[in-house]
Amino acid sequence: MPTKIEKDAISGQDTTGHEWDGLKELNTPLPKWWVYVFFACIAWAAGLCVLYPSIPYGRGYFHGLLGYSSRRNVDADVAKLVDQRKDSMDKIAAMPFDAIKADPALMEVALTSGRITFADNCQPCHGAGGGGNPGYPALAAGAWIWGGTLTDIQQTVTHGIRSADPDARNSAMPRFGADGTLKPAEIEAVADYVWATFYGHAEGKDVSAGAKIFAENCAACHGDQGQGNRDMGAPKLASKVHLYGDSREAIVHQVNLPRQGVMPNWGTRLSPGTIKAVSLYVHSLGGGE
Repeated sequence: MPTKIEKDAISGQDTTGHEWDGLKELNTPLPKWWVYVFFACIAWAAGLCVLYPSIPYGRGYFHGLLGYSSRRNVDADVAKLVDQRKDSMDKIAAMPFDAIKADPALMEVALTSGRITFADNCQPCHGAGGGGNPGYPALAAGAWIWGGTLTDIQQTVTHGIRSADPDARNSAMPRFGADGTLKPAEIEAVADYVWATFYGHAEGKDVSAGAKIFAENCAACHGDQGQGNRDMGAPKLASKVHLYGDSREAIVHQVNLPRQGVMPNWGTRLSPGTIKAVSLYVHSLGGGE
């Protein structure tokens, strides 16, 4: 049925011909100022699309007639900031740690640079403030596997752990279960011993069998008192901080099929001054020696 357009008696506006329950829809035009603004916005948007980066195509995009690049601007700002800090960072790279710490102004620059570098590169694994995550050491806890002096930290940051760097720190725990060195019952026994003796969960059971297995297979690296061995990168077992968790199941898993973490060698990505700065920052988190 064709719509019936009428003139509204009150407003004088034409109707659209639509009617619902006796209510007729007016065909009221948009205000002219709104229409003009609308078309002006379209023209403005078209201009922006022409002048600035806009339309993607294939693997690229239209760069715009002005050749504007926010990334290039940020890179320029970063380069300017690096240039401003160059003298201080060169001093940090050249001076020994004790001399840097003796210079309050230079130490402030180092800690600021180290904090920023840590947040950008280290925090996703080691957590905010160096609190650590499962499989990633808690730097603020003082439970160092390779040592927590400034030179120790600098060495680790520079060359990494089990990285491709020829000077990386390397250690490997045997796969006692996966390689058949220990039987499942023996792994359970040594886990009971470690759990009770070093993790502080004495359960009143006889762990002498596990103690004998530990002495024969584990003490050479971890020490007879679970004190660890930094020269070998063997963690301290008699500690409140454990890399892969505190449960007995975690001990069994690590003895059976140990996880071997990898830390990048930041010496290929960060400048010597930046590495010393982040080493100072990590040392200042509370776990430094």
